Amino acid sequence: MKIILNIFRLFWRIWFYVLMFFSIILLFPFLLISTLRESWYGFFFKVAKVWATINLYGMGFIPKVQFLEKMKKGKSYLLVSNHTSMIDIMLMYYISKNPFVFVGKKELAKYPLFGFFYKRTCILVDRQNSKSRHAVFYQAQERLNKGLSVCIFPEGGVPDDISIVLDTFKDGAFRLAINHQIPIVPMIFYDNKKRFSYDFFSGKPGILRAKVLNFIETKGLSLQDKRSLNKNVRQTILRELQNKKPRQN
Repeated sequence: MKIILNIFRLFWRIWFYVLMFFSIILLFPFLLISTLRESWYGFFFKVAKVWATINLYGMGFIPKVQFLEKMKKGKSYLLVSNHTSMIDIMLMYYISKNPFVFVGKKELAKYPLFGFFYKRTCILVDRQNSKSRHAVFYQAQERLNKGLSVCIFPEGGVPDDISIVLDTFKDGAFRLAINHQIPIVPMIFYDNKKRFSYDFFSGKPGILRAKVLNFIETKGLSLQDKRSLNKNVRQTILRELQNKKPRQN
């Protein structure tokens, strides 16, 4: 039985990359045109939402999202969540109606075709390079000044130890939120690790539960408050993850 299951997972994982490649090919003209000018980013975001939806449902994932608070159109936010899977990016696109820009690791730019659009639309960071990390703030500020939101996974990557529920948060996201006095939107992805972890022979189709929590304001805070803000946001997300176990089916 385990052998049969692993064979299914092998083809299912291969299908993920095939689906991702061909969905980009299908949307290629729209994606390419939308990246020709920065002012057209809103159109790119809409196409990216279509791409994300195709891939999520094409893999047999059914998103179920609960909103405790909703973002206002035309307002900038800092979006954060736990980070456990490659499908986190897709689910984030699926959830948010407000155009946002990802801050992500530069290694993803190496992926064929996907990397082409990734490096043209996201803020890339080399976490081993202090100059690169510093440059992120200036690039993020430019996007925020244009009315966009920014999405950062504050863990800085997916923990190698899959037993870790939530890794420590880096301070960069909170410094950015305080500098621009924008609300933080904490999100919880409950099932992404179980459904599609980085362990190749694991996962299966099913429901992806997500929750958008009440926003955390930064108005009136100074950079001296970034550590306490970091702790507050992390504890808020951690409590939700600990109180709600992943689905068993």
